[in-house]
Amino acid sequence: MASPSKAGAALAALREDLVGDVFAPGDTGYDEARTVFNAMIDRRPAVIAQCVDAADVVRAVRFGRELDLKIAVRGGGHSVAGMAVNDGGLVVDLRQMRAVVVDPAAEAVRIAGGATMSDLDRATEPHHLATTGGRASTTGVGGYVLGGGTGWLDRSFGLAVDNLLGVELVTADGSQVHASADENPELFWALHGGGGNFGIATAITLALHELPRFSMALVLYLPEFGRDTVRTFREIITAAPVEASGAVLYVTGPPEEFVPPHLVGTLMCGAVLTYVGGEEDMRKLAEPLLALPHEAEIVGGVPYADFQTMFDDPPDLRNYWSAEYLTGLPDELVDVYCARGDSVPVPTGTQHVLFPQGGAIADGPTEYPVPYRGAPWAVHPFGMWADPVDDARCIEWVRGVRADVRPWSTGATYLNFIGDEGPERVVAGLGAKNTARMAALKRRYDPDNVFRFNHNVKPA
Repeated sequence: MASPSKAGAALAALREDLVGDVFAPGDTGYDEARTVFNAMIDRRPAVIAQCVDAADVVRAVRFGRELDLKIAVRGGGHSVAGMAVNDGGLVVDLRQMRAVVVDPAAEAVRIAGGATMSDLDRATEPHHLATTGGRASTTGVGGYVLGGGTGWLDRSFGLAVDNLLGVELVTADGSQVHASADENPELFWALHGGGGNFGIATAITLALHELPRFSMALVLYLPEFGRDTVRTFREIITAAPVEASGAVLYVTGPPEEFVPPHLVGTLMCGAVLTYVGGEEDMRKLAEPLLALPHEAEIVGGVPYADFQTMFDDPPDLRNYWSAEYLTGLPDELVDVYCARGDSVPVPTGTQHVLFPQGGAIADGPTEYPVPYRGAPWAVHPFGMWADPVDDARCIEWVRGVRADVRPWSTGATYLNFIGDEGPERVVAGLGAKNTARMAALKRRYDPDNVFRFNHNVKPA
């Protein structure tokens, strides 16, 4: 670490040189700047550099290297492990970099490193274009995409990384590089799932797809109908075209207008059916779900960008998540899944989610480090709660879901869905051969493992 006098002089120079804002402990706005999505994370970085462009990011990285500071990178701040912030180090905060530029003719979009899903979706929607995004509007695009990227549109348009055209990156030595299929192709390969291991993405370019219409059905059931709901949803998705996707979930009844008041705060099972197309075709697909006894429904066409906000998670909650990717969904596993659904901690924000895959996910490029691509289903225990007294029971419930479904696990996982679960799970999220290949590339771009606040691949 640098001496106090050197650190003080360097910080003063950073405040002078950075176009954006710089926060240190004691500054007005520091506590707000260090707060992330997961309320369990309470860390105090030495410096937070809120950058406004790539040049600011370069300045911040060089400052951090000069003082030998640990460096974390913040986009949306949704990492469940709190990887967007550290203790005693530097946070390179990209939230002021949110420009989204759509090229309708090329069906492509350039997204600055701090943009959220809402920024992306609102920019593309007037052009009747979209690309696979996360399932919440507040998620940061950069970390989401470079981590793989699954969402409501992935059965139609592929994973987010399948739509990746280019990345503008600031590396550990403060250099700016561009990665694409033609430029730095090995680095471009690694950015298809390797996350923030190789630098700070100041902008990414994604392919867009035509999305003139989008429709959905959300149906809520009493939990005793959970098994029928899951089996019905499974049969719909198995026979449906790739335009159909969605999820099954157990959840505490939310205080929304469409939920009967006596069911708010109680355990419910829900089915979400999404469709890249019009309401009429979607309703035909949803008929078996609507035929089951249910308590509430929302069915119809909806702007995709609006739909993306429907599942936004409230801020200031404590979070613990995980995921397993499954070889299939036989009746025995349905029973196991629903039994765990019946034990969801209530009343909390905890969700027990089952996502379908297949379609363009399974048919996508196999050379990239996304080993969960071939799994037909994924289970995502998503623990969220407000009171620290619930920490133990919610965390234990998430771990219990993983243990129960492990006999059907492919062994692979999606790193954006999990916290810090150890190096073996990083390998499970990338594949063993891919991890070794990335380690060699890490040695080239980040030999000192400067960018280690992530699902880390150590330099070979």
